[in-house]
Amino acid sequence: MPFPATHPALDRALAERGYAEPTAVQAAVLEGDHAGSDLLVSAQTGSGKTVAFGLAAAPTLLGEAERFGKAGKPLALVIAPTRELAMQVATELTWLYAGTDAKIGTCVGGMDARKEARALGWGTHIVIGTPGRLKDHIDRGNLDLSELKLAVLDEADEMLDMGFREDLEFILDQSPSERRTLLFSATIAREIAILAKRYQRDAVRIDTTNRSQPHGDIEYRAMRIAPNQIEHAVVNVLRFFEAPGALVFCSTRESVKHLQAALRERGFQSVGLSGELSQRERTDALQALRDGQARVCVATDVAARGLDLPDLGLVIHAELPVNRATLLHRSGRTGRAGKKGVSVLLVPNPKRRRAEMLLSSAGVEASWDAAPGADAIRAQDEARLIAGPIFDETVSDEDFALAKRLMDERTPEEIACAFIRLQRARMPAPEELTDPGERPMRKERGDAATAWPTERLQPHEVAWFRADVGRHSEGKQADPKWLIPVICRLGGITKREIGSIRILSHETRFEIALGAVEGFRSALASAKNAEVAITPSSAPDNAYEARPKRPFVKKDYAPRAEGEGAERPRPAWKAKKPPFRAEAGAEPPAAPAGDRKPWKAKGNPKANGKLRGNAPFKGGAPRPRTEGAAPVPRSKPPFRKAGKPHKRAG
Repeated sequence: MPFPATHPALDRALAERGYAEPTAVQAAVLEGDHAGSDLLVSAQTGSGKTVAFGLAAAPTLLGEAERFGKAGKPLALVIAPTRELAMQVATELTWLYAGTDAKIGTCVGGMDARKEARALGWGTHIVIGTPGRLKDHIDRGNLDLSELKLAVLDEADEMLDMGFREDLEFILDQSPSERRTLLFSATIAREIAILAKRYQRDAVRIDTTNRSQPHGDIEYRAMRIAPNQIEHAVVNVLRFFEAPGALVFCSTRESVKHLQAALRERGFQSVGLSGELSQRERTDALQALRDGQARVCVATDVAARGLDLPDLGLVIHAELPVNRATLLHRSGRTGRAGKKGVSVLLVPNPKRRRAEMLLSSAGVEASWDAAPGADAIRAQDEARLIAGPIFDETVSDEDFALAKRLMDERTPEEIACAFIRLQRARMPAPEELTDPGERPMRKERGDAATAWPTERLQPHEVAWFRADVGRHSEGKQADPKWLIPVICRLGGITKREIGSIRILSHETRFEIALGAVEGFRSALASAKNAEVAITPSSAPDNAYEARPKRPFVKKDYAPRAEGEGAERPRPAWKAKKPPFRAEAGAEPPAAPAGDRKPWKAKGNPKANGKLRGNAPFKGGAPRPRTEGAAPVPRSKPPFRKAGKPHKRAG
C-alpha cells in the first residue's frame, strides 16, 4: 500500500528517499483519526518508528502551513535513551523535514553544552536529546518548554531500565499539560503503563508486535564451539558470511578491546564501541562503519539499541546476552527496513543449556550446527568468486584494451591464477576449529533412553593424559575443583568426557573419552598461555601413590599410678576442692599453695576487668575503707531546672 498523504513537504521527502510503502507501525500510526490523539505504541526494533512519529507529528506542528515560521521556543521535544539513538533520530528528522525549513537542535551528553545553549538561544523548532542533558539545560534556564506542542518518548522502556524515570517526570512536568504525547516502546510493561496513565490523555493503544513470531527478516543460527576458540570462531563466521557490515557483541569493555585488536591483527577493518570511549571516538567509529572504511564493529550492549547502520547484514553474539530483551535488541540491529539479516550465537558446550533457555524465552527458533571450518569457508570463497558481481560491471575501453594486451602476452590460466591470488590475498585466512560435537540429550523423567550414561568409562574407552601439576608441586597444587575447569577450557570438552583423575606427588593423570581425544589434542595444540602443560600419557601403575605414614608422637603424660584401673593423678590446680560452709564466727580455710590459676588470682586487676570480692575495677586502686565505716557516697551535682532556683530538702 502507498504512503497515506500527510504533508506535501514530507511526501516529497519520502519519495526522494525511495519509500514506496509504509511499514506496519507507520501504517498503524497514520491510518485512522489519530491526528490530535496521544499514542501509546509498541513495535519491534528496526520497524521504522522514527519515520512513524515524524509523520505523526506533522499535523500538530505544521497544521495547514507549508513551512515553519521563525524559530523560537521549541515546539516538539524527542527524548531518547542514548546519544547514538538521539543523533540518529536527528539525522532522520533532518531529511524528513528538510522541505519545511525546520530548525532541529540536539542536546546529548558528551557534546559541547555551551554550543547547545547558543543554538537553543537562537531558536529551534524541534529538540532531540537525552534525559540527563535536557534536565541540565532546563535547570540552567537554556531550555524553555512553555510553548511545547508535542513530546515524544522513544524507547521508553530502555530509559526506565537505565534509571531515567525521575528525569523524565521532571522534563514532562515543565511542559504544558495540553501538549500531545507520543510514547514508543518495545514492550508495554507495568512501569510504562503507569507513566502513560500519568502523562497521557486518553491515549490510543497501538500494538504492531507479533509475540508468537520473532522478527521475520532475521535468521537465527546457534553454533557449537569449544570454550577456548571464541576468537577463532568469530573470524570464521565473519569470513563465511562476508557481510558488508557486521556487529560483534561482547559483554565487557576489556573483551571489546581484546577482540577488536585481534580482528585488526588478522586483517579485518574493525572499530570498537564501548561506554569508556568519548563521544568523538564513538561518532568516528560509527561514521567509519557507515562510510565503508570499516567492516566490523565490536561493541558492548551500548550498541544494542538505537543504532541503524546501513548494509548491516550480520550480528555475532561472541558472548551470550544476559536476557531475552538483550538478545532481541542486539539481533534487531540487522534485518531493518525490509532487509534480511543473520544473527549468530556462539555457544560453548558448557553453556548449551543456557542458550537453549534464552532462545526459548525469546520465542526464537535457531538452527544448531558447528561453527564453519576452513574447508567450508574455502568452498564459499570459490562460489562467491565464480558468481561474483565483479564480472557484471561495465568495462571501460581502457580496461578492455589492457585485457587484450594481457591475453596476447599471458595464457588464460596465468591470468586466472593471478586473479585468484589477488582475491585471496585481501581475505583474512580462516582458522582451524574443532567441533565439540552434539551434547547428549538431558534426561527427562521416566525416559531412560535419552539419559546420559551413568556408568564409569571402561579402560578400553579412554586415553590417558598427564598434567605437570601434582599434590606437592611448587607454585600450584592440584585440586580437582581447579583442575577440571582448566582441562575443559584448554581441551574444549565438558567434564562428562573426563574419566578418572589420579593426583600424584608432582603430576596428575586423567582419562579422556576416546570420542573426544582427537578434538582434545587439536585444542591443546592451539591453546595459548596455558596454565598447565598437558601431554599424552599412560595409565598409572596403581590407583593411588603410597603416602608416607604420619609419625607417632607420644605425649609426655604423668605416669599412671600402680595397680589395675588406677587413674592418672590430676594436676594440683585441677584438684576438686570441698565446698565451703560458713559457720557462725568461722573463718574460711586458706587456699592451698598453687590452687588457683595465676590469671584468676584474687586481686588481679586483669581478671575479666573486675576485682574478685571488691568493687568493679575502673583503672585505679579500689577505694580504701576503714573497718566498720559506712561507705562514702559519691558526690553528685545538684539538679537544677533551667530558670528555677534549687530547693534544698528540709
